[in-house]
Amino acid sequence: MNTTPQPDPRGRPARLTVGVVGAGRVGPALAASLQLAGHRPVAVSAVSDASRRRAERMLPDVPVVPPAEVLQRSELVLLTVPDDALPELVSGLADTGAVRPGHLLAHTSGRYGAKVLDPALRAGALPLALHPAMTFTGTSVDVQRLAGCPFGVTAPEELRPAAEALVVEMGGEPEWIAEENRPLYHAALALGANHLVTLVAQSLELLRTAGVGAPDRMLGPLLGAALDNALRSGDAALTGPVARGDAGTVAAHVTELRRHAPGAVAGYLAMARATADRALAHGLLKPELAEDLLGVLADGTDGAGSAPGEDR
Repeated sequence: MNTTPQPDPRGRPARLTVGVVGAGRVGPALAASLQLAGHRPVAVSAVSDASRRRAERMLPDVPVVPPAEVLQRSELVLLTVPDDALPELVSGLADTGAVRPGHLLAHTSGRYGAKVLDPALRAGALPLALHPAMTFTGTSVDVQRLAGCPFGVTAPEELRPAAEALVVEMGGEPEWIAEENRPLYHAALALGANHLVTLVAQSLELLRTAGVGAPDRMLGPLLGAALDNALRSGDAALTGPVARGDAGTVAAHVTELRRHAPGAVAGYLAMARATADRALAHGLLKPELAEDLLGVLADGTDGAGSAPGEDR
Protein backbone atom coordinates (compact mmCIF):
# COMPACT_ATOMS: atom_id res chain seq x y z
CA MET A 1 0.00 0.00 0.00
CA ASN A 2 1.34 3.44 -0.98
CA THR A 3 1.56 5.68 2.11
CA THR A 4 3.34 8.60 0.43
CA PRO A 5 1.61 11.88 1.38
CA GLN A 6 -0.58 13.17 -1.44
CA PRO A 7 -0.10 16.69 -2.86
CA ASP A 8 -2.21 19.54 -1.57
CA PRO A 9 -4.44 20.44 -4.54
CA ARG A 10 -4.99 23.96 -3.24
CA GLY A 11 -1.48 25.24 -3.78
CA ARG A 12 1.92 24.58 -5.24
CA PRO A 13 2.39 20.83 -5.60
CA ALA A 14 5.04 19.15 -3.50
CA ARG A 15 7.87 17.26 -5.19
CA LEU A 16 6.05 14.41 -6.89
CA THR A 17 6.77 11.04 -8.36
CA VAL A 18 5.83 11.31 -12.03
CA GLY A 19 4.61 8.65 -14.43
CA VAL A 20 3.96 8.86 -18.16
CA VAL A 21 1.35 6.79 -20.00
CA GLY A 22 2.22 7.05 -23.67
CA ALA A 23 5.83 7.77 -24.66
CA GLY A 24 5.04 9.74 -27.79
CA ARG A 25 6.70 13.03 -28.51
CA VAL A 26 4.98 14.98 -25.72
CA GLY A 27 5.07 12.88 -22.54
CA PRO A 28 8.82 12.33 -22.17
CA ALA A 29 9.51 16.03 -22.80
CA LEU A 30 7.05 17.13 -20.12
CA ALA A 31 8.40 14.58 -17.65
CA ALA A 32 11.96 15.71 -18.37
CA SER A 33 10.98 19.33 -17.73
CA LEU A 34 9.31 18.36 -14.45
CA GLN A 35 12.48 16.53 -13.49
CA LEU A 36 14.43 19.76 -13.96
CA ALA A 37 11.98 21.36 -11.51
CA GLY A 38 12.76 18.74 -8.87
CA HIS A 39 10.04 16.16 -9.49
CA ARG A 40 11.05 12.52 -10.01
CA PRO A 41 10.00 10.49 -13.07
CA VAL A 42 9.58 6.90 -11.91
CA ALA A 43 7.76 5.01 -14.67
CA VAL A 44 6.73 5.27 -18.31
CA SER A 45 4.63 3.08 -20.59
CA ALA A 46 5.62 2.57 -24.23
CA VAL A 47 4.29 0.25 -26.91
CA SER A 48 6.29 0.67 -30.12
CA ASP A 49 10.05 0.31 -30.50
CA ALA A 50 10.24 3.99 -31.41
CA SER A 51 8.48 5.06 -28.23
CA ARG A 52 10.69 2.79 -26.13
CA ARG A 53 13.81 4.32 -27.66
CA ARG A 54 12.40 7.79 -27.08
CA ALA A 55 11.70 7.01 -23.44
CA GLU A 56 15.22 5.64 -22.95
CA ARG A 57 16.72 8.73 -24.58
CA MET A 58 14.61 11.37 -22.82
CA LEU A 59 14.17 9.60 -19.47
CA PRO A 60 17.23 7.42 -18.94
CA ASP A 61 17.01 4.84 -16.15
CA VAL A 62 13.23 5.28 -15.86
CA PRO A 63 11.65 1.81 -16.18
CA VAL A 64 9.18 1.03 -18.97
CA VAL A 65 6.17 -0.73 -17.45
CA PRO A 66 2.48 -1.33 -18.26
CA PRO A 67 0.09 1.61 -17.77
CA ALA A 68 -1.47 0.21 -14.59
CA GLU A 69 1.97 -0.08 -13.01
CA VAL A 70 2.77 3.50 -14.03
CA LEU A 71 -0.19 4.62 -11.93
CA GLN A 72 0.80 2.35 -9.06
CA ARG A 73 4.24 3.96 -8.83
CA SER A 74 3.26 7.60 -9.43
CA GLU A 75 1.57 10.49 -7.67
CA LEU A 76 1.31 12.60 -10.84
CA VAL A 77 0.44 10.75 -14.04
CA LEU A 78 0.75 12.34 -17.47
CA LEU A 79 -1.69 10.79 -19.94
CA THR A 80 -0.06 11.62 -23.27
CA VAL A 81 -1.88 9.47 -25.79
CA PRO A 82 -3.66 10.52 -29.02
CA ASP A 83 -6.90 12.44 -28.49
CA ASP A 84 -9.14 9.69 -29.83
CA ALA A 85 -7.56 7.10 -27.52
CA LEU A 86 -7.91 9.15 -24.34
CA PRO A 87 -11.53 8.41 -23.27
CA GLU A 88 -11.08 4.63 -23.57
CA LEU A 89 -7.76 4.78 -21.71
CA VAL A 90 -9.26 6.72 -18.81
CA SER A 91 -12.27 4.41 -18.56
CA GLY A 92 -10.06 1.33 -18.68
CA LEU A 93 -7.72 2.56 -15.96
CA ALA A 94 -10.66 3.48 -13.73
CA ASP A 95 -12.48 0.19 -14.34
CA THR A 96 -9.43 -1.90 -13.46
CA GLY A 97 -8.87 -0.08 -10.18
CA ALA A 98 -5.57 1.44 -11.25
CA VAL A 99 -6.73 4.91 -10.19
CA ARG A 100 -6.54 5.65 -6.48
CA PRO A 101 -7.80 8.58 -4.40
CA GLY A 102 -5.47 11.56 -4.53
CA HIS A 103 -3.92 10.68 -7.88
CA LEU A 104 -3.12 13.76 -9.94
CA LEU A 105 -4.08 12.79 -13.50
CA ALA A 106 -3.08 15.29 -16.17
CA HIS A 107 -3.85 14.71 -19.83
CA THR A 108 -2.31 16.76 -22.64
CA SER A 109 -5.11 16.62 -25.22
CA GLY A 110 -6.07 19.94 -26.75
CA ARG A 111 -9.52 18.70 -27.68
CA TYR A 112 -10.67 17.64 -24.22
CA GLY A 113 -11.02 19.50 -20.96
CA ALA A 114 -11.22 17.92 -17.52
CA LYS A 115 -14.57 16.20 -18.08
CA VAL A 116 -12.99 13.37 -20.08
CA LEU A 117 -11.36 12.36 -16.79
CA ASP A 118 -14.71 11.91 -15.01
CA PRO A 119 -14.32 8.11 -14.69
CA ALA A 120 -11.06 8.71 -12.80
CA LEU A 121 -12.62 11.54 -10.81
CA ARG A 122 -15.27 9.12 -9.52
CA ALA A 123 -12.40 6.92 -8.35
CA GLY A 124 -10.96 9.81 -6.34
CA ALA A 125 -8.44 11.22 -8.81
CA LEU A 126 -7.68 14.92 -9.23
CA PRO A 127 -8.25 15.81 -12.92
CA LEU A 128 -6.15 18.29 -14.89
CA ALA A 129 -6.08 19.18 -18.60
CA LEU A 130 -2.68 20.69 -19.47
CA HIS A 131 -2.22 21.16 -23.21
CA PRO A 132 1.10 22.65 -24.41
CA ALA A 133 0.49 24.85 -27.48
CA MET A 134 3.68 23.66 -29.11
CA THR A 135 4.80 21.27 -31.81
CA PHE A 136 7.11 18.50 -30.56
CA THR A 137 10.00 16.67 -32.20
CA GLY A 138 10.53 13.88 -29.67
CA THR A 139 14.03 15.14 -28.85
CA SER A 140 15.65 17.14 -26.05
CA VAL A 141 15.05 20.38 -27.96
CA ASP A 142 11.41 20.11 -26.88
CA VAL A 143 12.35 20.74 -23.26
CA GLN A 144 14.01 24.01 -24.25
CA ARG A 145 10.99 25.03 -26.34
CA LEU A 146 8.73 24.72 -23.31
CA ALA A 147 10.29 27.92 -21.92
CA GLY A 148 7.50 30.46 -22.30
CA CYS A 149 5.21 27.99 -24.06
CA PRO A 150 1.49 28.71 -23.52
CA PHE A 151 -0.54 25.84 -22.02
CA GLY A 152 -4.31 25.55 -22.36
CA VAL A 153 -5.36 24.73 -18.78
CA THR A 154 -8.74 23.32 -17.69
CA ALA A 155 -9.46 21.89 -14.24
CA PRO A 156 -11.92 22.16 -11.37
CA GLU A 157 -11.62 25.56 -9.72
CA GLU A 158 -10.12 24.13 -6.54
CA LEU A 159 -7.31 22.53 -8.58
CA ARG A 160 -6.51 25.62 -10.58
CA PRO A 161 -3.52 26.67 -8.40
CA ALA A 162 -1.95 23.21 -8.66
CA ALA A 163 -2.54 23.04 -12.43
CA GLU A 164 -1.05 26.45 -13.03
CA ALA A 165 1.91 25.71 -10.73
CA LEU A 166 2.77 22.56 -12.68
CA VAL A 167 2.68 24.49 -15.96
CA VAL A 168 4.98 27.17 -14.55
CA GLU A 169 7.37 24.49 -13.29
CA MET A 170 7.53 23.06 -16.82
CA GLY A 171 8.56 26.51 -18.02
CA GLY A 172 5.17 27.29 -19.55
CA GLU A 173 2.60 30.04 -19.22
CA PRO A 174 -0.91 28.92 -18.19
CA GLU A 175 -3.93 30.15 -20.16
CA TRP A 176 -7.28 29.18 -18.66
CA ILE A 177 -9.68 27.58 -21.21
CA ALA A 178 -13.30 26.91 -20.26
CA GLU A 179 -14.43 23.31 -20.60
CA GLU A 180 -16.99 24.12 -23.29
CA ASN A 181 -14.42 26.03 -25.36
CA ARG A 182 -11.80 23.29 -25.62
CA PRO A 183 -12.86 21.98 -29.07
CA LEU A 184 -12.85 25.50 -30.56
CA TYR A 185 -9.52 26.30 -28.89
CA HIS A 186 -8.00 23.15 -30.37
CA ALA A 187 -9.47 23.78 -33.83
CA ALA A 188 -7.89 27.23 -33.82
CA LEU A 189 -4.45 25.85 -33.03
CA ALA A 190 -4.74 23.07 -35.62
CA LEU A 191 -5.88 25.54 -38.27
CA GLY A 192 -2.91 27.78 -37.65
CA ALA A 193 -0.08 25.36 -36.90
CA ASN A 194 -0.86 22.06 -38.63
CA HIS A 195 -2.08 23.63 -41.86
CA LEU A 196 0.90 25.96 -41.86
CA VAL A 197 3.25 22.98 -42.10
CA THR A 198 1.30 21.67 -45.10
CA LEU A 199 1.39 25.05 -46.83
CA VAL A 200 5.11 25.49 -46.24
CA ALA A 201 5.89 21.98 -47.46
CA GLN A 202 3.89 22.60 -50.64
CA SER A 203 5.68 25.92 -51.19
CA LEU A 204 9.07 24.22 -50.80
CA GLU A 205 8.13 21.56 -53.36
CA LEU A 206 6.92 24.15 -55.88
CA LEU A 207 10.08 26.23 -55.51
CA ARG A 208 12.21 23.13 -56.14
CA THR A 209 10.14 22.41 -59.24
CA ALA A 210 10.73 26.01 -60.33
CA GLY A 211 14.48 25.44 -60.09
CA VAL A 212 15.23 27.17 -56.79
CA GLY A 213 18.27 25.51 -55.27
CA ALA A 214 17.68 26.47 -51.64
CA PRO A 215 13.94 26.99 -51.19
CA ASP A 216 14.21 27.02 -47.41
CA ARG A 217 16.54 30.02 -47.51
CA MET A 218 14.21 31.79 -49.92
CA LEU A 219 11.07 31.14 -47.87
CA GLY A 220 12.57 31.71 -44.42
CA PRO A 221 12.77 35.52 -44.39
CA LEU A 222 9.46 35.89 -46.24
CA LEU A 223 7.53 33.58 -43.94
CA GLY A 224 9.16 35.02 -40.83
CA ALA A 225 8.12 38.53 -41.85
CA ALA A 226 4.61 37.41 -42.83
CA LEU A 227 4.09 35.63 -39.51
CA ASP A 228 5.39 38.58 -37.52
CA ASN A 229 3.19 41.00 -39.45
CA ALA A 230 0.12 38.78 -39.06
CA LEU A 231 0.61 38.42 -35.30
CA ARG A 232 1.07 42.16 -34.95
CA SER A 233 -1.58 43.44 -37.38
CA GLY A 234 -4.02 40.63 -38.19
CA ASP A 235 -5.89 41.13 -41.47
CA ALA A 236 -4.14 44.46 -42.07
CA ALA A 237 -1.04 42.40 -42.92
CA LEU A 238 -2.68 40.82 -45.98
CA THR A 239 -0.68 41.38 -49.16
CA GLY A 240 -0.30 39.68 -52.53
CA PRO A 241 -2.41 39.29 -55.67
CA VAL A 242 -5.63 38.22 -53.96
CA ALA A 243 -5.68 41.19 -51.58
CA ARG A 244 -4.84 43.49 -54.53
CA GLY A 245 -7.50 41.99 -56.81
CA ASP A 246 -5.02 40.81 -59.45
CA ALA A 247 -7.35 38.25 -61.05
CA GLY A 248 -5.07 37.65 -64.02
CA THR A 249 -2.15 36.75 -61.76
CA VAL A 250 -4.29 34.41 -59.67
CA ALA A 251 -5.57 32.75 -62.87
CA ALA A 252 -1.96 32.22 -64.00
CA HIS A 253 -1.16 30.65 -60.63
CA VAL A 254 -4.03 28.20 -61.00
CA THR A 255 -2.90 27.28 -64.51
CA GLU A 256 0.66 26.55 -63.35
CA LEU A 257 -0.51 24.60 -60.34
CA ARG A 258 -2.75 22.43 -62.52
CA ARG A 259 0.25 21.72 -64.73
CA HIS A 260 2.88 21.06 -62.09
CA ALA A 261 1.08 20.30 -58.80
CA PRO A 262 -2.58 19.43 -59.34
CA GLY A 263 -2.87 18.23 -55.77
CA ALA A 264 -2.24 21.79 -54.54
CA VAL A 265 -5.00 23.44 -56.60
CA ALA A 266 -7.88 22.80 -54.20
CA GLY A 267 -5.93 24.15 -51.22
CA TYR A 268 -4.78 27.22 -53.16
CA LEU A 269 -8.34 28.04 -54.24
CA ALA A 270 -9.78 27.49 -50.75
CA MET A 271 -7.19 29.72 -49.09
CA ALA A 272 -7.50 32.36 -51.84
CA ARG A 273 -11.28 32.48 -51.34
CA ALA A 274 -10.84 32.86 -47.59
CA THR A 275 -8.23 35.57 -48.17
CA ALA A 276 -10.52 37.41 -50.61
CA ASP A 277 -13.38 37.33 -48.11
CA ARG A 278 -11.22 38.78 -45.35
CA ALA A 279 -9.65 41.37 -47.66
CA LEU A 280 -13.10 42.51 -48.80
CA ALA A 281 -14.44 42.66 -45.25
CA HIS A 282 -11.51 44.82 -44.11
CA GLY A 283 -11.52 47.17 -47.10
CA LEU A 284 -8.24 45.93 -48.57
CA LEU A 285 -9.75 44.42 -51.73
CA LYS A 286 -11.61 46.99 -53.84
CA PRO A 287 -15.15 45.83 -54.68
CA GLU A 288 -14.74 46.82 -58.33
CA LEU A 289 -11.79 44.41 -58.62
CA ALA A 290 -13.38 41.60 -56.69
CA GLU A 291 -15.82 40.35 -59.34
CA ASP A 292 -13.21 39.06 -61.80
CA LEU A 293 -11.12 37.67 -58.95
CA LEU A 294 -14.02 35.79 -57.45
CA GLY A 295 -14.87 34.49 -60.92
CA VAL A 296 -11.40 32.98 -61.21
CA LEU A 297 -11.68 31.43 -57.78
CA ALA A 298 -15.14 30.05 -58.50
CA ASP A 299 -14.12 28.52 -61.83
CA GLY A 300 -10.64 27.45 -60.88
CA THR A 301 -9.55 28.03 -64.49
CA ASP A 302 -7.46 30.53 -66.38
CA GLY A 303 -10.37 31.61 -68.58
CA ALA A 304 -11.77 34.32 -66.35
CA GLY A 305 -11.13 37.98 -66.97
CA SER A 306 -8.15 39.79 -65.54
CA ALA A 307 -8.10 42.91 -63.50
CA PRO A 308 -5.96 46.02 -64.04
CA GLY A 309 -2.55 45.90 -62.39
CA GLU A 310 -1.85 47.83 -59.25
CA ASP A 311 1.28 49.10 -57.57
CA ARG A 312 2.63 46.59 -55.11
